[in-house]
Parts: sequence; structure tokens; C-alpha cells
Amino acid sequence: MTQSSDDQPRITTERDGHVLLIGFDRADKRNAADFRMLQELSLAYAELENDPELRVALVFAHGDHFTAGLDLADVGPRIGADGLDITAEGGINPWQVSGVSLTKPVVIAVQGTCLTLGIELMLASDIVVAAASTRFGQLEVARGILPFGGATIRFPRAVGWGNAMRWILTGDLFDAAEALRLGLVQEVVPDGEQYARGLELARRIAAQAPLAVQAALANARLAVRDSDAAAEAALQPDLVRLAASEDAAIGMRAFLSRTPAEFVGR
Repeated sequence: MTQSSDDQPRITTERDGHVLLIGFDRADKRNAADFRMLQELSLAYAELENDPELRVALVFAHGDHFTAGLDLADVGPRIGADGLDITAEGGINPWQVSGVSLTKPVVIAVQGTCLTLGIELMLASDIVVAAASTRFGQLEVARGILPFGGATIRFPRAVGWGNAMRWILTGDLFDAAEALRLGLVQEVVPDGEQYARGLELARRIAAQAPLAVQAALANARLAVRDSDAAAEAALQPDLVRLAASEDAAIGMRAFLSRTPAEFVGR
């Protein structure tokens, strides 16, 4: 059920075991992000980060469209001399371009229209599932601004310079097949199946040892953001730390007994 009244939340949160379900809930506006929606999303990301019981998030959208991008009529006037701060007090910038990064993975399921900040949220996340009919667009240059949620940083790195500039500099729309070819999405599924598949992947991640998942994610990000050398230097210390964890003992017992592991995050 979607909300339309201005006093209603723009973001829904629900727990599925160790998975936090974060839903865009402004379907009457094609989930265009106004300032309130951006702030509520930042608080949902902080909930994921700060709750030790949560291991992964699935971000999805209520209605037919993932997002039509920024609600410029609402957000545009808020751009001041220092830019735009969309992070609520106690929140975490979901696009992770403010110097604070998540330590836990995010899966995204997209459908319908996925524009601008939607692509940037995908790029800031870890696994993306798209419905087959999804249409994508990095449209900022057509609106007189530039992508400010990380596309200029992550898009070229993810898909190659020419592939990124093809879409960033033209503002053209592209389809799910092109997004898959580029590597912007990891799976394309029939329309209507993106949420179920995204949840399946999120649950699969949540079933793994959470400290190990976070360490693997952190080391991969260290290599990308700093250097291979920095990531290499962290490998053995991280291995020693993880090997001493309760979860490592649980994993070894499960391996020897050939039974499923029930990890505890310690």
C-alpha cells in the first residue's frame, strides 16, 4: 500500500530476519525523491548500519517505478552556497559520497523508471536485480546540473570511461539489456520477479558469517578506494581476526559435520 499524503512517510522499513527491507513509498510521484524522502532514506541506512542484528538491506520500490529521480521543485531551492546536505541528523548518506561508508552490503531491486539518483544508488550498492522492462537514465546534464551522488566517480570505474560518458554526457535512456551488458545490474528477471529475486539474494548473504561478509566487503572497497597494496596489507590481519571468531568455529564445525551453519556474528 502506497502513501500520498504529505504527512505520510516516504520510506518504509520492515525486517525479514537479518534483512532490512527499505522501500521507496511515493508511488503517486513515480517515487521521485523530495527532501523528506532523502532524509528518511538516510535514517533507514543508519538503522542498517547501527543494528547488530541486521546484516544486509534490500532496497526496493512500491508501485510501478523505482524512481523518477530528484523532485527538483522541492530539492532544487535547497541547494545553497555549500551544496545540498540530504542526510538527516543521525543518518548516513545512502550514496556514500560524504566520507562515511556502510560496512554492510545492500541489494537493490529496480523496475519501471530508474533515473539519476536511482542509478547512483545502484552504483553505491553491491548487487542489483532489474526487471526486464526497466528504463535507465543519467539525465542531470539535461536539467542543467551534474550527477552529484557519485556517478562521475563510480560509473566510469564500473563500466569503463567511454561506456559511462556515452550515457552521462547525453542523458539518453537505456534499457535493462544495456545495463546488464555494462555491468550496472547483475541479473535481469521477468517483470514482477525483481523483488523476490532480490530478497532471495539478500537472505543468502544474511545466512553467511556476517563478520566475514563485512571483512570481504571492506577489503574490496579498500582496494578500489585506496590501493591494491593497502588491501593486500590488510588481508593477513583480517584473516587472523576472523579465524579467532566464534563464527569461524561454527563454520568449521559445519564443514566437518556437513550441516548448515547458524552464524551469530561474533
